[in-house]
Amino acid sequence: MKRNKRLKIKETIITHILNNKKEYFIISLIFIIGILLGVFFINNINDTQVETIKNYISDFVNAIKDGQTINNVDLLKQSLKNNIIIASVIWFFGTTVIGLPIVFGLILYRGFILGYTISACISIMGLQGGLIFTFSALFLQNIIFIPAIIAIAVSGFKLYKSIVKDMRKDNIKLEILRHTVFSLLMLIALSISAIIEAFVSTNILVNVVKYISI
Repeated sequence: MKRNKRLKIKETIITHILNNKKEYFIISLIFIIGILLGVFFINNINDTQVETIKNYISDFVNAIKDGQTINNVDLLKQSLKNNIIIASVIWFFGTTVIGLPIVFGLILYRGFILGYTISACISIMGLQGGLIFTFSALFLQNIIFIPAIIAIAVSGFKLYKSIVKDMRKDNIKLEILRHTVFSLLMLIALSISAIIEAFVSTNILVNVVKYISI
């Protein structure tokens, strides 16, 4: 029974992606461009900015090595807050025709932050240390986080296209309802991402960071 349910969920997800493959391609491309911009930016900053980033990362790593604990509950609250805000903003602007460029901009920005963070860590810690650090700190939650925010953006994109094709009031209400329900489902996924970040990735990072030298 559980296996059949999992298969049904998997089929539903695959069907959804295939039915919206153009939208997923466009939004994913925007996200990737954001990552590349983040990498480009960190590779073109001046020495003063590099030193500032290095000091920040060094202080964080050394604090963990010295036994400073991370408050998992506070981290969970902050992560949940951030995820709710990003989901709500993408949902809101996705419900308006003129807000679609803002949705694209937010996806671009999230890609930029990821590219910037990974590139900064590699630049300061070296390739091996940087990859280990970012993999431990970012990988698990982003497996869920990135597809979820992309999916909300795609839902808003789909809503926009549907409204442009059919301006009837009933259709607009129905599409907004679908977009809202879908966004709420993705918000659940984002909440799971926050839990993983606070209690799983953090513990992995604490155990791995002692092997990293700056």
